[in-house]
Amino acid sequence: IDARVTKFALIAVKSATYSVPSRLVGHRLKVRVYEDRIEGYLGEHRVLQAPRLRRTNLVHHPRHIDFRHLLPALKRKPAALIRWRLRDALFPRSEYAQIWQLLLERLPEVRAARLMIALLEMAAADGCEVLLAHELAALLERRELPDLQRLQQRFCPRAAQMPVVAVHLPSLATYDALVEAA
Repeated sequence: IDARVTKFALIAVKSATYSVPSRLVGHRLKVRVYEDRIEGYLGEHRVLQAPRLRRTNLVHHPRHIDFRHLLPALKRKPAALIRWRLRDALFPRSEYAQIWQLLLERLPEVRAARLMIALLEMAAADGCEVLLAHELAALLERRELPDLQRLQQRFCPRAAQMPVVAVHLPSLATYDALVEAA
C-alpha cells in the first residue's frame, strides 16, 4: 500500500491512523500490512513499525500516535498542541493528559503548551516516561504545577565528568639510550 505522509505526520492504512516521524512529512511511504503489525518503508529503509490496528464496533477509526514522532514539529510550533484534534491520543499516559488540563487551567495557553512539550521531550529523550508520570501524579494530587528545572535535575542524566589524564612523554634521549644498550 502506498501512503502519503500528511502535514501532521500521519498516514492512514485500512481505516486506521498512524503517526510517523515528522521528518517524513510530504514523503510517500510503501506500507506493508502484516497480521500483527505494519511496516513503513522509504525506499528500502524501514522508517516505521507499529502494531496493526483494526476497526471494531466501538472504534471505527483506531489511532496509534507516538508522541516521539511529533515532538520536533511541536517544538517548532508549540501552539499547534492547543487545538490539535488528536492531542488526547498524543499523551503516552493518563497523567500527562491530566497535567495538560491543569496547565490549561492555570497558565496562558501558549505557555502551557511549551511546558507540556518540554515534559514530553524529557519523557522521550531521557527514557523516564513512567517515572515522570509517577511524579506528575504526585503533583496532580497536590494540585501543583510542575517545576521544569527541578524535574530536569531529578530525571535528566548528568553530563559525565571526564577524568583529567596527564600524559608525561619521556625525552627522546631516553629512547636513544635504549637503542645504544641493545
